[in-house]
Amino acid sequence: MTNDLSGQLGSVFGSFFSSAIVQLILYSIVVYLFVVWLAAAYWAFRDMHDRTENPVLPYLASALILIATPFLFVLGVVVYKVVRPAERLGDVYERNLAEEALLAEVEQIKTCRGCDRRVDEEWIICPWCRTRLSRVCPNCERLVGLDWTLCAWCGNDFERPVVAGRPVVENRYGAPAPEGTGPAYQARPAGSTVTNRNPAAGG
Repeated sequence: MTNDLSGQLGSVFGSFFSSAIVQLILYSIVVYLFVVWLAAAYWAFRDMHDRTENPVLPYLASALILIATPFLFVLGVVVYKVVRPAERLGDVYERNLAEEALLAEVEQIKTCRGCDRRVDEEWIICPWCRTRLSRVCPNCERLVGLDWTLCAWCGNDFERPVVAGRPVVENRYGAPAPEGTGPAYQARPAGSTVTNRNPAAGG
């Protein structure tokens, strides 16, 4: 009786799987697995390509999925997700840009070199430690840096002496000219006679 029961079950299953509809469904499942398998391999290739600059690693990632066969490719996908780089190249690039922008913003903030506190661009002296921050150009009265040798606003040369807000006129020998003289003044060697060019003096 047991043999008869097993024979009947076998015939039922045989007739079930031999049905055209059931075979069509089974073929569809197999084709679907193959398509998903190949798609997973292509996805691993593109994903690794976006995460590394090594030209070989994308092919290795795709091969890992292909070796797992259509029936075990899910395990290959899990292994790939474990070993792949955590960040994409685009994310790394954006993070580097954000860090550079933050550093540039920090560098633009002026701080006192004496106490490292934040100071204003227009301050001359630090109100906390009294450290000299900048100076005023004697010619245009604008703020300039302490290490500047020339005013960027008016071109005043800080290395030349200044009298009454004006640079002292120097003669051709590099000595300061007397006050009130202009470019026409020229120093003469010792022993020579200096001619007074001032008409008001009657000379």
